[in-house]
Amino acid sequence: MSVQKIVLAYSGGLDTSAIIPWLKENYSRCEVIAFVADVGQERSILEMIEKKAIESGANKCYIVDLREEFISEYVYPILQTGALYEGTYLLGTAMARPIIAKAQVDLAIEIGADALCHGATGKGNDQVRFETTYAALAPQLTVIAPWRKWNLSSRQALLHYLKKHDITTTASLEKIYSRDENIWHISTEGGNLENPWNAPTKECWVWTVDPLDAPNQAEYVSLSIDQGRVNAINNEKLSPLRCLEKLNLLGARHGIGRIDIVENRLIGIKSRGCYETPGGTIILKALHAIEQLVLDRDSFRWRQYLGQEMSYIVYDGLWFTPLRQSIQAAAESLSELISGEVILQLYKGSVMALQKKSPNSLYSEELATFGEDKVYNHHHADGFIHLFSLSSRIRALNKQKKQK
Repeated sequence: MSVQKIVLAYSGGLDTSAIIPWLKENYSRCEVIAFVADVGQERSILEMIEKKAIESGANKCYIVDLREEFISEYVYPILQTGALYEGTYLLGTAMARPIIAKAQVDLAIEIGADALCHGATGKGNDQVRFETTYAALAPQLTVIAPWRKWNLSSRQALLHYLKKHDITTTASLEKIYSRDENIWHISTEGGNLENPWNAPTKECWVWTVDPLDAPNQAEYVSLSIDQGRVNAINNEKLSPLRCLEKLNLLGARHGIGRIDIVENRLIGIKSRGCYETPGGTIILKALHAIEQLVLDRDSFRWRQYLGQEMSYIVYDGLWFTPLRQSIQAAAESLSELISGEVILQLYKGSVMALQKKSPNSLYSEELATFGEDKVYNHHHADGFIHLFSLSSRIRALNKQKKQK
């Protein structure tokens, strides 16, 4: 395969650290450009990543700050649908892939590259997420997926390869977790977690304190929501990014947002991971609290359907499709009503909405009360129940006729 310039989605982790020298060995006459997407990962990693990329053999390294765009244009549109993959996973890794792959494509086109490369394995979901984006945005570019080409069949082999090439890495045979981090979440997979009978150790959790060790005193936080987006915390106006950063700290302190799940990957393999999404868990709870006040029964059911469909769209890497656009448009229409204020209690891994109000609320205390009221006529229920049960009544009468 003849390529002149490759743009590699580079994280500085175990896989992509090995990919740069491998590309230089197997595509000897081409340039290797490391592309780093800043989606909110640990600052210390970003501070050393350019140096590491160049020392590993990259011709150049670009670091692009995508944090604000990630939260505003990807996280919230997904949140507004209420998407949870398989009812639990807040899609932290999956929702970051389309913006990373798009920015990688944009850079490749800008600098005249003719190939794209990623470090996703042949067993995972990310290979699909990256390459469906490449196909949607730049089908003319060659795609290189080293995990489907090289003879390095395990992470142990990668460690040996890096040692041979004198490239440092924080991974080891004893601590060989695979981690993905962005401003929304951090995931931990591999190592002792590969056996589902093994309970996660303390090393499996990075951001959040153990709920058992969280403060014995509950903390209360007020969130202001405008059209499905948090815009203030305790009456302090903040950008979407700053809101999430602050809620991450609050949630992590109280052990909020931990899940340990076995999920169904797109290709059919089950995988286990420990995911931490402290701020996102708080935001989702607040949005649901306002939805309960504002959305009528059929609208709420429709929103639930949109969320389920969006979870598969995001998980399967189909962001750049008309289907995602149509689901998002429907969710945004409902979100125009999702405004109000919620007071939440944070305590030892749990978050509970204690108070909620909205200018668009459909809740009527006069109608809902168990006490005496002057607005509801109980006799009206007769006709409603008669019509609502009419098909059941007809079916029963027909059955009685046949039995005679």
